[in-house]
Amino acid sequence: MNQENVSDTSRVMANAIRALSMDAVQKANSGHPGLPMGAADLATALFTQVLKFDAADPHWPDRDRFVLSAGHGSMLLYSLLYLLGYEDMTLDQIRNFRQLGSNTAGHPEYGHASGIETTTGPLGQGLANAVGMAIAERHLNARFGDDLVNHRTYVLAGDGCLMEGISQEAVALAGHLKLNRLIVLFDDNGISIDGKVSLADSTDQLARFAASGWAVTRVDGLSQSEVAAALTAAHASDRPSLIACKTIIGFGAPTKQGTAATHGSPLGPDEIAGARKALDWPYPPFEIPAAILKAWRAAGNRGKSERAAWQSRLAKHPRRAEFERAMSGRLPDGFAGAMAAYKQALAANPPAIATRNASQNALDVINVAVPDTLGGSADLTGSNNTKSKDMKPLTAGDYGGRYIHYGIREHGMAAAMNGMALHGGVIPYGGTFLCFTDYCRPSIRLAALMGIRVIFVMTHDSIGLGEDGPTHQPVEHMAALRVIPNLHVMRPCDAVETAECWEIALAAEKTPSVLALTRQKLKPARLTYSAKNLSALGAYELAPSAKKSKVVIFASGSEVEIAIDAKAKLDAAGIPARVVSVPSIDLFEKQGKAYKEKLLGAEKIRVAIEAGVRTTWDRFIGRDGIFIGMTGFGASAPAEKLYAHFGITAAAVVKAVKKKGK
Repeated sequence: MNQENVSDTSRVMANAIRALSMDAVQKANSGHPGLPMGAADLATALFTQVLKFDAADPHWPDRDRFVLSAGHGSMLLYSLLYLLGYEDMTLDQIRNFRQLGSNTAGHPEYGHASGIETTTGPLGQGLANAVGMAIAERHLNARFGDDLVNHRTYVLAGDGCLMEGISQEAVALAGHLKLNRLIVLFDDNGISIDGKVSLADSTDQLARFAASGWAVTRVDGLSQSEVAAALTAAHASDRPSLIACKTIIGFGAPTKQGTAATHGSPLGPDEIAGARKALDWPYPPFEIPAAILKAWRAAGNRGKSERAAWQSRLAKHPRRAEFERAMSGRLPDGFAGAMAAYKQALAANPPAIATRNASQNALDVINVAVPDTLGGSADLTGSNNTKSKDMKPLTAGDYGGRYIHYGIREHGMAAAMNGMALHGGVIPYGGTFLCFTDYCRPSIRLAALMGIRVIFVMTHDSIGLGEDGPTHQPVEHMAALRVIPNLHVMRPCDAVETAECWEIALAAEKTPSVLALTRQKLKPARLTYSAKNLSALGAYELAPSAKKSKVVIFASGSEVEIAIDAKAKLDAAGIPARVVSVPSIDLFEKQGKAYKEKLLGAEKIRVAIEAGVRTTWDRFIGRDGIFIGMTGFGASAPAEKLYAHFGITAAAVVKAVKKKGK
């Protein structure tokens, strides 16, 4: 297999990618030259002949999306963006690859430069993100029509992406939904870090994808004409497409091509000199001949007329304002009023319900007021209560539905939701059990890193779920989530706080949220209407002391009612106490110093109650404070027996306070 005899211009255009990639990695003395050098031809075919985009308007809503799932090959993307004329990807950025402050991070990072559609690097995530993008495209097409939404999503994935378990979740979901505007280019070079892929894997990837309902084909990845023809054929498919492109990793490196030596290390000066000779590239590092750069810039402008035609259609479209609002991420004007009316109704008739049920009641209001929401669950709809009463499923036969049955694919669900948020025009939320955030965590972390609005509805949030036992009872999970930067972790105590937490999550355009919700019923704690969202403070005084308090009790979620009961018992015993509800520690830390100091107070006896581990609570009670919670795993039994067994009761609080006060 050799680079085909294409026109001199097309061949040299691909070699420009190879040269920039090997030179940038060499200058940084760090990086992955192999993938960009092997995949340069298939990328050239895609970007110069097929992809719909305009480098002058990188945020054009109806552009095709390109996801480099194999994010270690980032210099492929950076080279393309520079060559095509993206304004913020300059030659200086290429020279400063992997350097502090540059746009050209080791792996592509969303928001660092135009044309980077998602943050990739953890393998398989980009592929699953692309499934979400393809879902969003089909849904918005059903909502707004072909005139405004009619584009494709392309992915470049490597062997590593396809070995990761998340890939099967994503591939199966895409096949089931018949996302025929999703096309995956498999960089089939047969090499991973350890050496040949055959050391660890012998999967027939084409058969695997075909079994999941994909159209599959194999081409020579060094043949631009074969790749372009396969892409064109994929456009006619009624299923998602996998194009396995047989490539040679590090193509052009005279002694290292086709080996793991080119995967994750600079080629070295001698090998680069040999590659220049083999590729007939006599130019110095970072120099692109004017004619080749001109050809690339022409490719970058190829979509200009198509974009102009789209803008003309948008200008005349009767739903232009609604489309632009949805794509901007702004909530509808009526949302605030709808939520205020709902919270007033709650105050008038406070319900004693589980917060998962309170969440569903809130969604009955939200999903009418906000048509952009796309809900779902990983096969736990009846448990997560994520489907509001008027929602219809999104299916291969009706992409206009707003509820996705993800199946038992928690990780794939979370990553797909990230892709939906990145695409724009929709606000995704999805549910599973809180303990299964372990399955979702890589995608939750990436949502936080990218700063995108994704809402993770996590129910059955403690030992309060009862008989399913310690395999399903979260103990360390709240603490583990709270340490992720830029993630709202919210554990409401009743229906009012649940509604407030939904308001916070929906308003947070650059921060994902986790809602931790109970299985068991809770007594209402907020009995009067407040126009102010108190949960947005992170922590607030829920039950003040009539006298100067000697004890302050902090609690979240289902343990707030225990705190209120304990306060009543302490007050009756002549020990004045106050209760602080803490729905979100991270939001509390964002408040001003004066507010935090006043709320924390100076009481010497300080108590925190949460049916989880102590980690993160010393911020409120100090190292010598009283913590009423879990020190190990749970057990299988009814919830009320478990709370008594583990000593998470009002009586235990009173006993500990009295002991501390002696």
